[in-house]
Amino acid sequence: MIVRTKSPKDESKSRVAVSELNLRKAAARLLSAKLVSPEVLYIQRVLGATATQEELDAKVLAVRAMPWASIVVPD
Repeated sequence: MIVRTKSPKDESKSRVAVSELNLRKAAARLLSAKLVSPEVLYIQRVLGATATQEELDAKVLAVRAMPWASIVVPD
């Protein structure tokens, strides 16, 4: 019988909830600034319910470089 244990590589691929709290924590860690509501909503819309921490971090950094018109949903 083979017993498989999790390696550190497997744990880095674990998924986290794309919640407002997790996004705000990532922004504070990466940007030293807060995200505004349209930015949070955009990231949640693009990533869905869950994502890896690396995906979440990349999107938080990318949203600040994006043009505002592509973030905000028109009425």
